[in-house]
Amino acid sequence: MQRYNTTADSYNEQYAEEQARKYRKALENVNVADKAVLDVGCGSGLFFREVAEGADYVVGVDISHNLLLKAQKNAEEFQNVFVLQADADFLPFKDGLFDAVFSFTVLQNMPKPTQTLHELGRVAKVNGRVAVTGLKKAFELQKFLNVLDGSRLNLAAFVDDETINCYVAVLTTK
Repeated sequence: MQRYNTTADSYNEQYAEEQARKYRKALENVNVADKAVLDVGCGSGLFFREVAEGADYVVGVDISHNLLLKAQKNAEEFQNVFVLQADADFLPFKDGLFDAVFSFTVLQNMPKPTQTLHELGRVAKVNGRVAVTGLKKAFELQKFLNVLDGSRLNLAAFVDDETINCYVAVLTTK
């Protein structure tokens, strides 16, 4: 949280391009039209522009207060985007609320990534989609696949593209 609070002012300049590439890869495999969307680790809210227009509503959560202030500014241009501070391992939502759950550049920051995936799956509807990334410098391929395998979710799509510094996985709930 402190690291992201410290870098909040320069976050977009540092990460916008890279994040956009991840968003495009995930959205190739997840339909958000008329869906309830959750963005876990929303950062400054860059993803809102990608999904708000088509989604029913979008909720962005992040642990960093300073990044959430930026996300709130980005959310103001949309009627259907809401932000709140929350921990990815303890989301304040009932089970099965969201059609699509996204979590970009989060798992490598979590103490137990498999537990985080369980939580993301918990708030997704049955047959919902959970799209996550795993930073390549933090996860060797097999380690990331092991985290996904332990999630109790079904792997629907996997992207290992040299143009992005992450693996992108799309999972479905059971």
